[in-house]
Amino acid sequence: MPGLIPERFIDELLARVDIVDVVQQRVPLKRAGREWTACCPFHDERTPSFTVSPGKQFYHCFGCGAHGSAIKFLMEYDRLEFPDAVEELAQTVGLNVPHEGGPARPREDRTDLYALLDAAAQFYQEQLPNSEAARAYCKRRGLGEDVIERFRIGWAPGGWDAVKRALGTGDARLKMLEQAGMLSTGEGGKRYDRFRERLMFPILDRRGRVIAFGGRVLEGDGPKYLNSPETPLFHKGRELFALWQVRQANSKLERLIVVEGYMDVVSLHQAGVPQAVATLGTATTGEHAELLFRTAPDVYFCFDGDRAGRSAAWRALESVLPRMRDGRQAFFLFLPEGEDPDTLVRKEGKVGFEARLKQATPLSEYFYGYLSHDVKVATLDGRARLAEYAKPLLAKLPDGAFRDLMYAELEKRTGVPMVAAMTPAGRAAALPNAPRRTLVRSAIAMLLAEPALAELAGRPYAFAALDKPGVPLLIELLDVAGTRPGIKTALLLEHFSAREEAAALQKLATTEFPGEPEALRAEFLDALRKLAEQTTQQRLDALIRKQSEGALDEAEKNELRGLLARKAQPASPM
Repeated sequence: MPGLIPERFIDELLARVDIVDVVQQRVPLKRAGREWTACCPFHDERTPSFTVSPGKQFYHCFGCGAHGSAIKFLMEYDRLEFPDAVEELAQTVGLNVPHEGGPARPREDRTDLYALLDAAAQFYQEQLPNSEAARAYCKRRGLGEDVIERFRIGWAPGGWDAVKRALGTGDARLKMLEQAGMLSTGEGGKRYDRFRERLMFPILDRRGRVIAFGGRVLEGDGPKYLNSPETPLFHKGRELFALWQVRQANSKLERLIVVEGYMDVVSLHQAGVPQAVATLGTATTGEHAELLFRTAPDVYFCFDGDRAGRSAAWRALESVLPRMRDGRQAFFLFLPEGEDPDTLVRKEGKVGFEARLKQATPLSEYFYGYLSHDVKVATLDGRARLAEYAKPLLAKLPDGAFRDLMYAELEKRTGVPMVAAMTPAGRAAALPNAPRRTLVRSAIAMLLAEPALAELAGRPYAFAALDKPGVPLLIELLDVAGTRPGIKTALLLEHFSAREEAAALQKLATTEFPGEPEALRAEFLDALRKLAEQTTQQRLDALIRKQSEGALDEAEKNELRGLLARKAQPASPM
């Protein structure tokens, strides 16, 4: 197992990186006073509620609640794992990522793996002109040179070892080819090319790097499409074919069209519909759905009209339900029997295909139509059955207007009151008791706004013994900020990211304190002074209670006299 990335390196990395630069490379920002704003890249909205704070070095969306540091932004936006996001940021500032407690993460091996797959794609591209059958197929499908180049379409020649001979020079390279999913192993352990006599479609990640391949057979036996197996670089449930090309072709994406085959995607792009992507030989997963909606607010699922197509459509619907926040829309387009997007767009052209998209079925309509198919809604029993079918599915919807309207539609169709079902347990009771801003919360919010305030606290903390919620957390925050001079808000939050208090800290970190820094300093000192006074009073009350019970020892009597004398004196500023 690779070693852990030391916390001190994360500190140094986030100190060197400017989150505004990181976000602005991916999302257009506009300055708004001391901060930057944009429409949130993580949910669809018309009015900007996404803010990036250069002072705090973190982002926050007041609409969907997305928040975090530059590392978290890369993880969410580019769909990277934590180590990959750290690697990505480190490269931008010229740092090498160290590891502790184990061997270094094999960054070089992974880089070589990307290079090997790119070389394989180049090899297949070079073979395409040499295959008369492949050239004829591309011509018959109407593919121009530009789209062939854009998708890096190639040809895997026949035989058993074309790629192996071209790229497997030495045992290390052969091992990498196997790791990349380019070789298969037969009886006796003999290794041979996985892809043979197939039109090859490189699968790219979000940075345009080759991570896998899909191969389409032109004729003969074998599966129509053959994909790379799961590898260290490729997880088919997380990737979408052509998403990189879609992002390159569209400066602003309002929709995505999800189809089933590589040729369907390529033909739609060729016809002037450059918003098509495909899942990679698997049903639409929850990760696919999240990625789709983060890319565009409207998603069209395009399936065959047969039983298999409708089954795939329903699985897609189930994957998007938990992600149908307000502003997002899903549609379902079922094609005529015997047609797929490739044949249809070549027959009807862009105009005809766009007309079909306009007639696509909205999710709400498809949802109730599918569930009602075998239900006699004219009968009381049938309506009850429909309600029972629908309720567990509707419970997956996130809170919002769409959820409320879907429940209202179910009530209209069945006559079953849905008020109780729409309200999560305990939610109604919790609303009137929204957490109020206590003195401890205020001190934490001020410390998150300006971590350098920790230098003013002084140790030992005069309020350390105060028995109130949040005091241990405040002390821990003061300790972390006090021992790491120059720490920014984002890094302070990162320190607590795995803790149950993380969500509350993120919310407090969005608090604005208008005015000059001196005013914030004075307010923070005043809060600490009041906490110290509360500590004294709490101890005084405890000693007086004990005195009334005749249980004070000599030391406690002296302490009580001292506290009473101190309380009688005028308060001094901290």
